[in-house]
Amino acid sequence: MPPRNALYAQSGGVTSVVNASACGVIEAARQHPDQIGHLYAGRYGIMGALREDMIDTGQESVEAIAALRYTPAGAFGSCRYRLKGLEENRLEYERLIEVFAAHDIGYFFYNGGGDSQDTALKVSQLGEHMGYPITCLGIPKTVDNDLAGTDCCPGFGSAAKYVAVSTREAGLDVRSMAESSTKLFVLEVMGRHAGWIAAAAGLAAQEPGDPPHVILLPEVPFDRDAFLATVKNSVERFGYCVVVVSEGLRDEQGRFISDAGSQDAFGHTQLGGVGPVIARMCTDALGYKHHCAVADYLQRAARHIASKTDVDQAYAVGRAAVEMALAGRNAVMPTIVRMADHPYQWDIGEVPLSEVANVERKMPASYIRQDGFGITEAGRRYLQPLIQGEDYPPYRDGLPEYVTLKNVSVPKRLGTPFDI
Repeated sequence: MPPRNALYAQSGGVTSVVNASACGVIEAARQHPDQIGHLYAGRYGIMGALREDMIDTGQESVEAIAALRYTPAGAFGSCRYRLKGLEENRLEYERLIEVFAAHDIGYFFYNGGGDSQDTALKVSQLGEHMGYPITCLGIPKTVDNDLAGTDCCPGFGSAAKYVAVSTREAGLDVRSMAESSTKLFVLEVMGRHAGWIAAAAGLAAQEPGDPPHVILLPEVPFDRDAFLATVKNSVERFGYCVVVVSEGLRDEQGRFISDAGSQDAFGHTQLGGVGPVIARMCTDALGYKHHCAVADYLQRAARHIASKTDVDQAYAVGRAAVEMALAGRNAVMPTIVRMADHPYQWDIGEVPLSEVANVERKMPASYIRQDGFGITEAGRRYLQPLIQGEDYPPYRDGLPEYVTLKNVSVPKRLGTPFDI
């Protein structure tokens, strides 16, 4: 029996290391030509599969694929597109089967977060329901670090490192100017429902009084009076205050402090910038001059300062997904298993997609300081190993040199377009 083909796709917000997972998938697949024929990539994630718009990764050189390991963002394009339930939109599923069958796709690897793992699960169920043989593996990826079943998520460690470094450096800047100028600096970071990235800013502090002086987490309902009192105390004691806030900060009624009043493609509330809201609140109440920064895409794109631990783990789960698929595993996701904190040791495990899809893992209470404005030693022990090590990309003319793939299209075999 000839080997069947495979489809790999990236989904959701990209990271600085998601291409390292792609590198792991492609290099592993190339080592098994007797089991995997062609490895295709969906152009813009699952949308590429629905549109029969796929990329032939076999047209890329060994060197180009290896360069993915140090190139940020999504080399094949990503998307925010959620498959509806089979009973809601049967046409989508019938289209996927039609495309898979036309290109003899027997393996599907979907690289993303919780919503993406839900898509991977649905595709695995689709094959069983419609009698089409498909082996489906999810590959973990999210800067939010909120996937269940894994100790950490590839993409998070590098974002955490970026935020911790930025907090330390900006803190030194503010401290230098606080006597006659800015006394308050607010950094807004990603984290809709889980405060892992904001918590990582706490790693910047080495001594008592070091920034960040306040961390605002989605897990802790925002108490305006307690917050303002803490900011005032910090300025009086240290001369300045650095605040790091998660975009998903909520009040005691569970409402986002910053709600833009719209939704994204996954049905999530669109957040409108909590950092400026918090900064203005302090200025209005306390009179402090402030500066505010929103890390936004910078925190997830910063491959130049990626964590080596994160890069290694991203690559490893990509390889593991292929090895698991070829070993007959289906509807599972490779995971990171922590073996020890110090020295940090980890291994690869697996979890059923049914235990990951649409499940958000928030920070445990044991990682959050009693006053709600910082992290505990337990939180520090968890976070510290994930930002360890440097893995710099090659530089040319003072800038990192990243790869752009040729992304040659796979010839279409179906005559019917599909509107999304």
